[in-house]
Amino acid sequence: MNTVVVAVVLAILVLLAVAGVVLVGRRGSRPEPGTGAPDGAPPSPRPAGAGPARGTEPLGPPPGPPGAEAAGTAAPPAAPTAVLERPEPVAGRLVRLRARLARSNGALGQGLLTLLSRDSVDAATWDEVEETLLLADVGAGPTTALLDNLRRRVSVLGRRDPAELRGMLREELVAALQPDLDRALAVQRHADRPAVVLVVGVNGTGKTTTVGKLARVLVAEDKDVVLGAADTFRAAAADQLQTWGERVGVPCVRSDREGADPAAVALDAVRAGIDGEADVVLIDTAGRLQNKVGLMDELGKVKRVVERHGPIDEVLLVLDATTGQNGMQQARVFSDVVAVTGIVLTKLDGTAKGGIVIAVQQELGVPVKLIGLGEGPDDLAPFEPEAFVDALVAAEP
Repeated sequence: MNTVVVAVVLAILVLLAVAGVVLVGRRGSRPEPGTGAPDGAPPSPRPAGAGPARGTEPLGPPPGPPGAEAAGTAAPPAAPTAVLERPEPVAGRLVRLRARLARSNGALGQGLLTLLSRDSVDAATWDEVEETLLLADVGAGPTTALLDNLRRRVSVLGRRDPAELRGMLREELVAALQPDLDRALAVQRHADRPAVVLVVGVNGTGKTTTVGKLARVLVAEDKDVVLGAADTFRAAAADQLQTWGERVGVPCVRSDREGADPAAVALDAVRAGIDGEADVVLIDTAGRLQNKVGLMDELGKVKRVVERHGPIDEVLLVLDATTGQNGMQQARVFSDVVAVTGIVLTKLDGTAKGGIVIAVQQELGVPVKLIGLGEGPDDLAPFEPEAFVDALVAAEP
């Protein structure tokens, strides 16, 4: 009996031992949390947008559009480089624009030729000659002098050969334009500073446009230029001047605040020209009526402040040639305030009469240095008396 009991107990112990071994084997085959699944089991899904599992390396860049693998990563396209304009040569501009000048001002020369070519030049004819000169804005004083000279020469000539009359008229008009006046622009750099050009005038004469065109003239002569936008009262003036400069690679000094002190802007422009070793600084000023005392005083202040760095080399007064004798009054007042050294006559291709050139020079003793003959960027030309008169009388140069 005891033997049977012992055998049963041993059998139970053997069964318990076998069961323990099986349980331990199963526990060892379970995966640890986070380390993956057993062979044949699907991987656990990852949340959308999650990166690669910890401990793994991405096999390559994320897929792109078709062909991206072959092309590789492309650099962003470079910004287009602004192409600077090259202004036309200055020499001979007036000759190139002669036809335009002749169309608008030929009435003066051709009118005089027609009158003087009559079979009989009597007192009535001379009255018409005088009227033609006055209507062409030559002015009373210059008209009288020119009339006296023509009377004397016609009486000596005695006959009415058109070629001789044209030559005589050409000589008298050229003499009235005072060809001996110095018309060169004072734009030569000094040893330690640039030349400074101050541009003044009333509203509506094309002053800011003239400054932009003058910058092109100087760039065509291989000069380094700095623009100063001292017209701080007209909102678009600084933008307009900056655009002119950008087209030919010329920097523009301006204020970001409308109504800023124009003298301060002008002074900053001169300092920028000195620091950058520029050849010329061109300063645009606000348009102002010659009868506004406060505005004219402010213009005088601009000139005084700029001259802290040295004298201003050139003061150019821009006149609208279509204003006739009204432009003469403007010229006189501006000359008293800022000592004008040269005249720029704009809009000579329109309804202007060429006689204003004679009048303004003889009245002020100040030479006309530049004339505007159109709206093109290179339609500003140095004034040449002989070429101008040739256009008036339609003579061959």
